[in-house]
Amino acid sequence: MDLEVSPALTIPATELGWRFSRSSGPGGQHVNTTDSRAELSWNVGDSVVLSESQRLTLLARLEPRLIGGVITVTASEQRSQLRNRDIALAKLADLVRVALAPEGPRRRPTKPTRGSKHRHLAAKQQRSATKQQRRRPSAE
Repeated sequence: MDLEVSPALTIPATELGWRFSRSSGPGGQHVNTTDSRAELSWNVGDSVVLSESQRLTLLARLEPRLIGGVITVTASEQRSQLRNRDIALAKLADLVRVALAPEGPRRRPTKPTRGSKHRHLAAKQQRSATKQQRRRPSAE
């Protein structure tokens, strides 16, 4: 089952690695006997479907999540292994889609307006006056 990330990018099933294990979470005693937790791995560095620019972008943006160029996603929310497989596929697709999305426009730095400076100072004076009124009266 190939994973369609976007209309332009589809990861073939041969590049995806599955592992199943016992899951914690919902299911009661059922989880002690079945391997319902799904772990999906994809080697970004060795993928043949990525262009070189896509590979470099993914390696840079997903660097904290990569272990040896391999990204791993787990799903154990459901009792069913099949549903957890679908969830893991969706998680990986979202992760890759977001990482490959172009960056938004840069923030154009601006200076605070005269009115905002005035409001800021007025608020500071108000806080100062409130705290001064809380003090113990002087002995004079």
